Amino acid sequence: MNPTPCVRVFADTDHIQQCQQRLTQAAPALGSLANVLALAGNEVRLQMLFLLADEQLCVCDLADVLQMTISAVSQHLRKLKDGGVVTARKVGQTVFYTLSPEHLPVLQPLLARLTTTQPEPAP
Repeated sequence: MNPTPCVRVFADTDHIQQCQQRLTQAAPALGSLANVLALAGNEVRLQMLFLLADEQLCVCDLADVLQMTISAVSQHLRKLKDGGVVTARKVGQTVFYTLSPEHLPVLQPLLARLTTTQPEPAP
């Protein structure tokens, strides 16, 4: 099946320029969102974000829940922290992680869908 070719007769140059301006104005926000979604695109990090959206957890808690080594969890958390997606709070010698308030408005609706949608049956 071949994709349908574009068959417009005249380009609406004003509309095209408006779209280009919208992209230019939104470029910083789009870049930031792309970075957040790229970090969340890893299944393990997405699981971490899912858990951290509702509560704060330390590395040991996450390692136990995800059945991973502390070292592996720490590497993922480092990427999320460097990307500004999670924040860390130290209490004594324990560091607790939570979702960054800056990214809550974007990530919470996406993560909330995970609990409201039913998994599809395996083929």
